Amino acid sequence: MKMKLIKGMRLVAATHNAGKAREIHALLDGHYTVVTAAELNLPEPAETEGTFVGNAMLKARTAAAFSGEVCLADDSGLSVAALDGAPGIFSARWAGPDRDFGMAMSKIEARLDELGARDRTAWFTSALAVAWPDGPCVVVDGRVDGVVTFPARGDRGFGYDPIFIPDGHDQTFGEMDPDRKDAMSHRARAFDRLKAALID
Repeated sequence: MKMKLIKGMRLVAATHNAGKAREIHALLDGHYTVVTAAELNLPEPAETEGTFVGNAMLKARTAAAFSGEVCLADDSGLSVAALDGAPGIFSARWAGPDRDFGMAMSKIEARLDELGARDRTAWFTSALAVAWPDGPCVVVDGRVDGVVTFPARGDRGFGYDPIFIPDGHDQTFGEMDPDRKDAMSHRARAFDRLKAALID
């Protein structure tokens, strides 16, 4: 039987990140009742996989096993070309246990300066996984390309948004209206693929 996400059903968003939870709510267009792993006091698994896809599947399956409900997980991050794709899957870890993304953004700037790198090419990746308890796991991904810029600009969004300018635009994700960002982001592109696969 082909699994589908039926409008009106409850979904567990396997995240403890408030900014990510807000974007998931927005991208689901209010068609689902969404609760977060944080609200349900579900554990956060160690992200031991080597790819965004692998970590998204791990988080979705863990949350589904603990909650007994259909779970949606995102694993996402910023990759900088001149840093060989870092921080990549370690994007959250660069911010440390306190999730200090100001520190993480400064670390990127410092490493680029150390290398004398003029190339500011970067991209955001999002992998989305939906897992059913004792059932399948469907995963898709999306990407948006751009450049990093310093100093950070804007206090909207979260994470690395204040240093990322998507191609074709002059504002960082941190400066953009959230609806404008949500229409073009890596997460939005992954959601489009997810909707095509699982939502009628």
